[in-house]
Amino acid sequence: MKRFWNTAVAARQADGSFAVLLDGRPVRLPGEATTTLRLGSAAVAEAIASEWAAAGGGQGGAFTAEDVPLTRLAGTAQARIAPDPAPTIQGLAAYGETDLLCYRAPERALAARQAEAWQPLLDWVALTHDAPLVATTGLMPVPQPAASLAALKAALAGLTPLSLAALSAAVPPLGSLVLGLTLQAGRIDAEAAMALATLDEMHQERLWGQDAEALARRQRMASDVGLAARLLALEQIA
Repeated sequence: MKRFWNTAVAARQADGSFAVLLDGRPVRLPGEATTTLRLGSAAVAEAIASEWAAAGGGQGGAFTAEDVPLTRLAGTAQARIAPDPAPTIQGLAAYGETDLLCYRAPERALAARQAEAWQPLLDWVALTHDAPLVATTGLMPVPQPAASLAALKAALAGLTPLSLAALSAAVPPLGSLVLGLTLQAGRIDAEAAMALATLDEMHQERLWGQDAEALARRQRMASDVGLAARLLALEQIA
């Protein structure tokens, strides 16, 4: 795509929402000719305006959807999640059934590191959301309490479509709804979430050396988690 605008700014609308204007014309939802991207947060709108201001480098410059990642998530929140959040909530809640933090390694030293790093987050989700989860050793699935899974689903139902879109970008690569919820609550940042999610992988790497394919996968994962964390933080700015 070629850049066709000179300026990109965030502007408050009559209904109190915010739009991003390209030379005075609003950004539309992807694939929508008439629906304007609307945002409930000034900070999010300004960040999206900034990525459009940088995209392509100037009028006529080439850019892709990868240059406006916040726009993609915000568009998903408005077009796909807001009209019916239930499928997104259900998909995210399913990660609580097999949450990464509940599965400890058979190796005692690694299991001890996992317990030290992961258990405080499981304790937090138990206290904050009344959702205690069962930890086990090995990879065999362990049933989680139905009441806890229902509580996690209720916690997701209380989030905005924008937060759900961010979690949809972060939770699958992390393999953990608990990490996603702690990220959303601001208790950890993207770097900490990555370190916790790859604890086992990094342990194996220290023993056997670095793998180029695994490194590339972690870089993609870090990009997704970092984007989600940025959106979550922006939405919480007053």
